[in-house]
Amino acid sequence: MNVNKVPPEVMKRAKKLREELNYHSYRYYVLNDPIITDQEYDEMLKELMMLERKYPELITPDSPTQRVGEKPAEGFKEVRHFTRLYSLDNTYSEEEVLEFHNRVKRLLGVDSLEYVCELKIDGLSIALRYESGTLVLAATRGDGVVGEDVTANVRTIKSIPLKLRKPLDIEIRGEVFLPKSEFKAINEERIEEGLPLFANPRNAAAGTLRQLDPHEVARRNLDAFFYQIVDPRRYNLETQWEVLSFMQEIGLKTEPHAKRVKDTSGIIDYWKHWQEEKHSLNYAVDGTVIKVNLIHQQEELGYTAKSPRWAIAFKFPAEQIRTKLIQVSFQVGRTGVITPVAELEPVSLSGTVVKRATLHNFDYIREKDIRVGDQVILEKAGEIIPQIIKTLPELRTGVEKVIKPPERCPVCQGTVGKEKEGEVALRCLNPACPAKLERRLRLFVSRDAMDIRGLGEKLVKRLLTANLVKNFSDLYKLTPFELAQLGTGIGDKTIANLLKEIDKSKDKPLHKLLVGLGIPGVGKKLALDLAMHFENLENLEKAEIEDLLKIQGVGIELAESIYNFFHNKEILEELNELKKFVNTKEPRKKIKGILEGKKIVVTGVLKNYTRKEIHDLIIALGGSVTTSVSSRTDLVIVGENPGSKLEKAKKSGVKTVTEDEFLDMIEGEDSNDLSR
Repeated sequence: MNVNKVPPEVMKRAKKLREELNYHSYRYYVLNDPIITDQEYDEMLKELMMLERKYPELITPDSPTQRVGEKPAEGFKEVRHFTRLYSLDNTYSEEEVLEFHNRVKRLLGVDSLEYVCELKIDGLSIALRYESGTLVLAATRGDGVVGEDVTANVRTIKSIPLKLRKPLDIEIRGEVFLPKSEFKAINEERIEEGLPLFANPRNAAAGTLRQLDPHEVARRNLDAFFYQIVDPRRYNLETQWEVLSFMQEIGLKTEPHAKRVKDTSGIIDYWKHWQEEKHSLNYAVDGTVIKVNLIHQQEELGYTAKSPRWAIAFKFPAEQIRTKLIQVSFQVGRTGVITPVAELEPVSLSGTVVKRATLHNFDYIREKDIRVGDQVILEKAGEIIPQIIKTLPELRTGVEKVIKPPERCPVCQGTVGKEKEGEVALRCLNPACPAKLERRLRLFVSRDAMDIRGLGEKLVKRLLTANLVKNFSDLYKLTPFELAQLGTGIGDKTIANLLKEIDKSKDKPLHKLLVGLGIPGVGKKLALDLAMHFENLENLEKAEIEDLLKIQGVGIELAESIYNFFHNKEILEELNELKKFVNTKEPRKKIKGILEGKKIVVTGVLKNYTRKEIHDLIIALGGSVTTSVSSRTDLVIVGENPGSKLEKAKKSGVKTVTEDEFLDMIEGEDSNDLSR
């Protein structure tokens, strides 16, 4: 390497860029914990590429410009990909899109081109290998040549078929992601459990796919879209558009908003449309991908050492904004976790006005050195949760104040501390804290739980303030006289309706009660599975960890959590009192009657069940499953991306329901509504 003609300062800068990029590549690909934005990484990479172009002597074998990523982390078996997984070149400007278009035309010697524009899912790259139509391997990208075998975990993703609709030997490329709704629910659960929050859906998806226990992966409800077939012409596919259609045909899920365009104006219109509309999607997208449509043109263009010449990612700019942190307030959750919340000067971000942002926990505050009075950079994690990603210490004036953890609970003034060694969260340790009880009561009376209508957040607070309710069972002891003492807005009619709703809740099935109890890790679906398996609360209370592990989706950590919940002395005392008022059994015969003799068809991808699981549930409840819609079909359950069965059902006048509507139906809420 002749470095004599390279200026020393350029050599120093190139070395620094290589080190920085390799470090951030390691954090992104191996640790799945990036600490800079994609845009910041891309800007550094472009600078290094420019230096290497000007001074080829600077190129080294370990330069980030010469390879796709980092080697896989330890803990999973390594697996070699049939063909390399390349990364995409990307841009943030319309001018560079035009340059890409002109370069491709020049290389192909053509005057016009057709492209396919697709949304760029912000998830984790995955390669699937099918043999005779059966899934035999799922691997992460790794360094593009060697990835990690995550087959056991991928098998738990309900939208990925274990068997294709055709007996093919085929390798597929796609993206695993966590829906925004799941991301929000997981972080809310982690807040209650005092665990660090995931920064964004991509980190959550990556962390989930690297779990060693597939049961824990199954709980997270990952999803996936697929966009590439290795060697598509082997399957007589001549265009990228045909590839997308073929994947749907064989049972693979594709992102539904792809579009064919014929010029750069179409590319830019598509990008602008989705930059505005991306918030309407239930998954994070960070740009669009532009691909030459004709496969033979893709083959002619080929690849650089890093990227395909026939595709480019047109990224959306990072949505961040500067504002001032005015003060910090503290929220107390139902498990006592104290969460610091930043009160901000209002700013508009991602289509909404943001006045508050989570600060996660006090370790996060210390790591970021966040202070009251700071100018801070704000972004929405996964376009959902506003959070402070960094401060601007260079703008400090000296009046900023260090944020200190509260010495007492901000609500009850009780003792605060950590329940176990190594825990991140600070908690109120007072079991009678009103804030904890308020959150627990709000969950208990919610629609998914005991469904006590009319008992909302404000009325719950008034009951607590008046000292009328100290636990769940106190709700069932309320009298008209006591409620009348609450004052303004609580008239005779309101009191009568509320007591009627409370009385109705006494007969709710066991699974509703389990949701309301707030058992860590137990949501709507698992509550139903537990209730149907154990049949009554007493059996569940006596269950050993080995018994709990028999439930679909329950791993060792969750089994221990449920077991510990039902062996907590204070909880058992509360349950024993509650049993005097509410039903503690799952009325299997009553539920079975809902589907007895009914012929049911399922179409599309379900979010809570695999096809086998939903079929087993229907049969357990007395129904029968048929594969085609006819005049004798009683019900069609419709998931995402339904096929022709939905149209046939509509034409035949057969009743259709969503997955959630079906769950409500078997829970007894719409049990009389199976008529067409």
